[in-house]
Amino acid sequence: MKVMLVGATGLVGAQVLQQLLDDPRCTAVVAPTRRALARTDPALHNPVVDFEQLPVQAGWWAVDAVVCALGSTLRQAGSRAAFARIDHDYPLQVATLAQAHGAQAFVLNSAMGANPRSLVFYNQVKGRLEQDLRGLAYPALTLVRPGLIGGQRSQRRTGEHLAGVVLGALGPVLPRAWRINPAANIAAAMVEAALAPRPGVHVVGSAQLA
Repeated sequence: MKVMLVGATGLVGAQVLQQLLDDPRCTAVVAPTRRALARTDPALHNPVVDFEQLPVQAGWWAVDAVVCALGSTLRQAGSRAAFARIDHDYPLQVATLAQAHGAQAFVLNSAMGANPRSLVFYNQVKGRLEQDLRGLAYPALTLVRPGLIGGQRSQRRTGEHLAGVVLGALGPVLPRAWRINPAANIAAAMVEAALAPRPGVHVVGSAQLA
């Protein structure tokens, strides 16, 4: 299968990229990024793009499945409007363009608590994206909803780090849904959903990723 990956430079996305390239079921990976990736591979095509002006007719949109690990934080984005653009508008546009070129499966790294009616803005945006992706009626749509993601980020997130310390210490006594979700586990669930897509809409919760 030929798979598109957006968000390849993030904690989860980098794991997804490695797992896709290692999996014999995946013949090619298209990973559009804002800046060129440091790595190369015969199976990897890395178009450098501006997500504000995606090339709608580019031939590399023709893939079998899309994995979306694109996302930011309110602090990194700088404003609610910018965050919504990165975490909602960009993924939805990618999903729409890939579907128009024949993609049959879409896999999203969402969030535990995603709900378009949430009082928490982060969860509200994630929920709106899930809702809009359902509206595209992909033959196979998988919504992966991790809790706290475990792994070493290139940019430290202080609140996430402190929560990780606490949850890491309490992990053995916590319900599975509240345990840290290692980035590699999240990536594995996303890769499997892309390379062996099941018809319909499926949700992978944090308990399955612990």
